[in-house]
Amino acid sequence: MSNEQQNAAAPASAPAAAQGNPRRKKALTGLAAVVVVAGLGWGAYEWLVASHYESTDNAYVQGNVIQITPQVGGTVMAIYADDTDFVKAGQPLVKLDPADAKVALDQAESNLAQTVRQVRTLYANNGSLAAQVQLREADIAKAQSEVARANDDLNRRQSLVGNGAVSKEELNHAQTQLADTKSALAAAQAAATAAREQLASNQAMTEGTNVEQHPSVQAAAGKVREAWLASQRAALLAPVDGYVAKRTVQLGQRVAAGAPMMSIIPLNQVWVDANFKEVQLRKIRLGQPVKLTADVYGKKVEYHGTVEGLGAGTGSAFALLPAQNATGNWIKVVQRVPVRVALDKNEVSKNPLRVGLSMDAEVDVSNQDGKTLADAPRTSPVAQTQVFSSVDNGADAEVRRVIVANAGRGAAGTALASASPRSASSVPTQAVANTAAAASSTVAH
Repeated sequence: MSNEQQNAAAPASAPAAAQGNPRRKKALTGLAAVVVVAGLGWGAYEWLVASHYESTDNAYVQGNVIQITPQVGGTVMAIYADDTDFVKAGQPLVKLDPADAKVALDQAESNLAQTVRQVRTLYANNGSLAAQVQLREADIAKAQSEVARANDDLNRRQSLVGNGAVSKEELNHAQTQLADTKSALAAAQAAATAAREQLASNQAMTEGTNVEQHPSVQAAAGKVREAWLASQRAALLAPVDGYVAKRTVQLGQRVAAGAPMMSIIPLNQVWVDANFKEVQLRKIRLGQPVKLTADVYGKKVEYHGTVEGLGAGTGSAFALLPAQNATGNWIKVVQRVPVRVALDKNEVSKNPLRVGLSMDAEVDVSNQDGKTLADAPRTSPVAQTQVFSSVDNGADAEVRRVIVANAGRGAAGTALASASPRSASSVPTQAVANTAAAASSTVAH
């Protein structure tokens, strides 16, 4: 093309370019308007909606994992539950060989029976010792009368010595008789003192209690309770309703006390630990509503819960090897704090969850009236079981059976002990004699 032709075409194309610029400008203006409207919409959504919610997908189902461990050692004889089985509270799970525990229980019961009989003998001895005190008191009275009679004889002979009516030999004989009677009185008094001390010693071992409550009987009864509990603990019971997991015990295995055998997980007592970033905790308060979804069910199943508590530290603070930020090799990482979310039990019962499942949690932080940390202790236990209380009641019943079987007709000793007599050393001699007479009369009846 020649230069003339190019110069002629240039003016023709100029109007076309001029005509295209307004269309482009209009398109750019429309695009900018769309961006501005979208930005305004996003800002309005953040201000009016999104700012009222905090969400995270770093949330997992948690629950009580109850380890079943034996309280006594033994050899496994039977296993009544396996993984995935549902068990009821009080249901036997594992049975250990009870032979050793039974032998120990028999020995403890025999020792308790012997102790009861020995204590009954102590109460019975109170009567015989009181009778001995009475006998020694009678000996004293007899010796005193003999001394008085010998003294009178000596006085009469001494008055007749001057006129020769009584010989010197007869006078010496009267003096010797008086000395012998005084010696007999001293011996009777010593014997009475020894009898009183024996009675006081025996009463010190029986006063203020009865046969069943005697310290020796209670010590032997404690051994029976210990042996009874050991025999009952040969059968391991489920403390709560739940599902069996992680069974490791095998038949014939020799297990020690405290060795883990299996776990029980009560799936009706689960909750969610939602790990929020530290910048998300500013508006989270106790009692705020939470919506959750589980990956196992998808978005169609929605759970509702409430914020029950915020963790006292970040996850890294409780790690097995916590970060040492003071070493110099430090990189700032946004920390997460676990927030405990309580679930609706009816929803959990309808759609059961498992421990460790992933959850998405969204907290409605509109209401800021709640607290960030609990400020009062619990008034009720977190978890409780009554399965093992019946075992203790059985031990008391067994102790009572052995005591009653060996108490015989020792009601007199029990009645004497319940009267709580005072120690013989703290009362006059005559009072001791009266107490002893009453005791011997009670035993005789």
